[in-house]
Amino acid sequence: MTTKTARSIFYIGTILSGALFLVLTWDTHNQVQALTNADRLTDEVVEGKRVFEKYNCNDCHTILGFGGYYAPDLTRVYDRKGEKYIKGVLANPDIVLADSFRKMQKQDLSQDEIQKLVAFFRWVNDINTNEWPPQDYRNRRSSAVNRLIGGATMSPGAALFKENGCFECHSLAGFGGADGPALDDVGGRLSIDQIMGIIEDPSGANPNSLMPSYDELSMEDRRMIAEFLARQGGAE
Repeated sequence: MTTKTARSIFYIGTILSGALFLVLTWDTHNQVQALTNADRLTDEVVEGKRVFEKYNCNDCHTILGFGGYYAPDLTRVYDRKGEKYIKGVLANPDIVLADSFRKMQKQDLSQDEIQKLVAFFRWVNDINTNEWPPQDYRNRRSSAVNRLIGGATMSPGAALFKENGCFECHSLAGFGGADGPALDDVGGRLSIDQIMGIIEDPSGANPNSLMPSYDELSMEDRRMIAEFLARQGGAE
């Protein structure tokens, strides 16, 4: 290769790379309004971000890829845990996280601050980040959980239990979270109708419950989940 050829390749490559960078930058700026739901950036959301910064939440938590790695990422916490759970943790972390090996300082937030934080988390949750940072909770323990609840032949109820993130708070046969009670023997304690009632309205069964309501699920879906759980302890 001659010096002239090498120089030509360098210049052409630089120009093409620069042009591609400019096009991608222009495309990103064109999409940013839609990707970030800028039309839903309310004063309450802005105030929620200020509360987040006031209490230095980033020291322990990451959000949108920035922050500390001591505590869970909060980019999709609204999907993962739900509004009721978030409010419970913010108000009483010492109680809700009592069994967690990671502790959260109680900041004595006002109800107004909690509501603003929830609004901020809800807005961030809906930003289209193209799955960045990766939200591995959707795939965590997938193979082990699939083996536990039936793998490729899992029942519709088992699939719904998994898809709705129930393993984030509840465990079965040692798999899952510890924020909610283990469900290994729930079928021996509760009837299918009782389980369905709790799925639809957890506070109706326990006023202190931090479990979010799944009343958006159809009655058929709630029944399939309840039937799956009932088999964990023998209820019919």
